[in-house]
Amino acid sequence: MADGIQGECRDIHVPAMLEMAGIPYTGSSPLGHGLSSDKAITKRLLRDRGVRTPNFRVMRRGTESIGDLRFPLIVKPRHECGSLGVQLVHRPAQLRQAVEVIVTQYAQDALGEEYIEGREITTALLGNEDLEVLPLVERDFGDRETHFATREEAPHRICPARIGSKVATKVRDISVATFRACHGRDYARVDIRIDRSGQPFVLEINALPALGKCYSYTQAGMAAGYSLSSLVNRILDVAHTRYFGIGMPKNAHASNFLPS
Repeated sequence: MADGIQGECRDIHVPAMLEMAGIPYTGSSPLGHGLSSDKAITKRLLRDRGVRTPNFRVMRRGTESIGDLRFPLIVKPRHECGSLGVQLVHRPAQLRQAVEVIVTQYAQDALGEEYIEGREITTALLGNEDLEVLPLVERDFGDRETHFATREEAPHRICPARIGSKVATKVRDISVATFRACHGRDYARVDIRIDRSGQPFVLEINALPALGKCYSYTQAGMAAGYSLSSLVNRILDVAHTRYFGIGMPKNAHASNFLPS
């Protein structure tokens, strides 16, 4: 679990070096990280699988034709995560400016996608062949006029999310489909919007979700009965099983090395 230093797909650096050295590691392969870190490729893979995702365009200037896209639009860097550079725009002039900011600050294309008004759900996934879907987490935007997260203003989280069973089943199913489409391994997080009619749309997948106590993946794990150390141990177990066909030996679990 480590970022690289530079370039468009930094998440592939460490896994690629470990592959070259023949060292087992947790998480997605370089291919999986490359697919999930390119938001445009992710969305095309999802559409091939019949998974709904907001309509989008890749832009470099902000003056390109947006075709049948409808304002407002979410504009964000094509390759970043953690809500870096995310903006909500309502007019063409704002779109042009937002794209220019992203191209200048992040040295990459911008992705413009239709803003889905509704609820936002995070799905934490754990495993490989037998994939465990942890309790759903909802981002609670309270009484904000617009419901979208920025890096500076993260919403409160509710876990488990208070959504109906039919919608929850849809969310789980398309989260698993997203994980499979993007060659996920061991663990990942999928971000989803549910529109006012109850239809879920996948926004993106994060193949390297943060595991700090305040983050949604860990909150989902704790709601499922894991402690932080047992969640880390479970990730090690599924990765060890993927490599060697059996889980981690008990005396090698991470809890033996973590401070009490």
